[in-house]
Amino acid sequence: MACHWWARAASWTSRLFCGTALIAALLIGGAGLGGLLRGSELSWSLPSGVPYLNCAVRLDPLSSFFLLALAILAASVAVYSIGYLRSGVEGKSPAIFCSLLNLVLAGLALVFTAADVVFFLVAWEVMVAATYFLVVTNHEAEESRKGGLLYILMSRAGTGMLFIGFLLLASAAGTTDFRAMHASGDKLPAAAGGLAFLLLFLGFGVKAGIIPLHIWLPAAHPVAPSNISALMSGIMIKTGIYGMARVFFDFYGVLPAWAGMLVLLVGVVSAVLGVLYALMEHDLKRLLAYHSIENIGIILMGFGAALLFRSYGHPQLAALALIAGLFHTLNHGVFKSLLFLGAGSVLHSTHTRNMEKMGGLIRRMPATALYFLIGAIAISGLPPLNGFVSEWLTYQALLAGFGATTELTRVAFPVAGALLALTAALAAACFVKAFGITFLALPRSEAAEAAREVSLSMRTGMAVLALACAVLGLGASWILPAFDPMTQQAFGVSVSGNLVGGNGFILMAGSPQGGAVSTPVLAFMLVALSGIPLSLWLLWGRRQKRVTGPTWDCGLPGLTADNEYTATAFSKPLRMIFGSLFRPRREIQAEFEVSPYYPKAIHFESEIQPAFEKHFYDPIREGILRMARSMRLVQAGSLHAYLAYIFLTLILLLLFGVRG
Repeated sequence: MACHWWARAASWTSRLFCGTALIAALLIGGAGLGGLLRGSELSWSLPSGVPYLNCAVRLDPLSSFFLLALAILAASVAVYSIGYLRSGVEGKSPAIFCSLLNLVLAGLALVFTAADVVFFLVAWEVMVAATYFLVVTNHEAEESRKGGLLYILMSRAGTGMLFIGFLLLASAAGTTDFRAMHASGDKLPAAAGGLAFLLLFLGFGVKAGIIPLHIWLPAAHPVAPSNISALMSGIMIKTGIYGMARVFFDFYGVLPAWAGMLVLLVGVVSAVLGVLYALMEHDLKRLLAYHSIENIGIILMGFGAALLFRSYGHPQLAALALIAGLFHTLNHGVFKSLLFLGAGSVLHSTHTRNMEKMGGLIRRMPATALYFLIGAIAISGLPPLNGFVSEWLTYQALLAGFGATTELTRVAFPVAGALLALTAALAAACFVKAFGITFLALPRSEAAEAAREVSLSMRTGMAVLALACAVLGLGASWILPAFDPMTQQAFGVSVSGNLVGGNGFILMAGSPQGGAVSTPVLAFMLVALSGIPLSLWLLWGRRQKRVTGPTWDCGLPGLTADNEYTATAFSKPLRMIFGSLFRPRREIQAEFEVSPYYPKAIHFESEIQPAFEKHFYDPIREGILRMARSMRLVQAGSLHAYLAYIFLTLILLLLFGVRG
């Protein structure tokens, strides 16, 4: 009876708080949409009563765009959470969980609209702290505690760099107000301006998950509740992208070429290594976390190209590259949230993140399989969905850079374009593995065999995002004009008119040498081509006699899950090709009964070396620990020693005081 009462109370509480989150998302979306349509800037300020804290918010085109993205994802997650939280999260109180969820949404909204450095950092810390408590929801598990600890430590380091970088810019502007800090980076000396740029890039890069500051993503995303993972990957890491866009294109005028080249290089490295590490993963949520790193890299390719174009005096191309980066920011938020919600549905039904224990779920969870497939097609950059459009625009910007820049810079653009193509191909291969191993063939465990479709609200949340993938892809030509206020704000130009042709049905590269594509035409061709085999079957196939028999299995009685292709086998060729990067280790143990030629069982384990953790972070950690151990000598535990320290300190103060 008590359990029944608790379930009913949890259900109503989750509905109430998720409804509140949904209403908040709709209000945020209305503000964002209104800001984009208005095109002008709105600002409000409230006295805080605290020195140096000015509670000022501003709604400009860039803030409006990110608010709109937040609204789309928050609304979908809120609807999904009604069913996800029906029986509580890991046995926890849904009231506390949903309160923290609403606090995260409030923090995100304030981060995107804050118009003062101090208020921005306060909102940033609210967002970080609330997210930490959500990540460690299942705090009894050691994996959750470690993931949360790594997340909060990296966030502290990132906030420290942001504080120093903002302090340098504010000293040049003479104020902490964002509007007065416009182009303040140009007022600093070259060395100080470059240092502020690096600190802010790295500080926001921690939150975005750029390599090598990415290690918290694959640790925190898998252990967080799946609806929180969707929100973190979909929009929370985009606060880093928002910060970079604000700094690069608002707080600085024209940055030197090295800054754009650095951003482009970090983007290429993050994209390629992110997808390579994703290919090696068998944990479905860790795989998706690494793909977040990959897509952040693609966004930074657009930002880096925009900075380089502005350095070389090509505002039109800079606007194209910025549109590509921002559009991919929105697209990635939509399809990555969809994929995390799909992974959460699978985890909800099978209680495992290991793809090797899944299989056959398409028959048991057909709606989830369909939505996950749509997200997989979108993230792979395949037409006609939204991921294809933003990646195509990024290609066009990179290809245009070869003829628009000089010296060695021009070589970087086609190289980046080639590596972007490699990234897209590897992403497609990765999601063939993810979808095939998870949903196709036979169940590999009893949990997969017993899996059932998730609730209506969970399916509805995924359906909204799947529909958004299609709308953003097919309707891209009608959506691109919404980016004009942002390019006008950053470069003083509007280029959407050069990117849209054929009465809104054709996307163009904006230059005579570029290409053109039409996602509606591609969609129509795919539908038409799919109709050919259907027509042939209707005319001749259905009249033929069909005979059903067992699948051929080399004369054995029948196929079982042991005969299926595994995720390990799927990724082995790439693990061998990139062996110098992965440094794979494998261990094979065989059990025998009578003869070594007839093994009873074979146990196989394979893992790759965490290169960044071993060669970058472990030496830093050991250095800090060595320094701490050496400082312990000062704390000898002797009262006489402490009195001697005080006496020496007083002598030094007197000496320096006399000299002063």
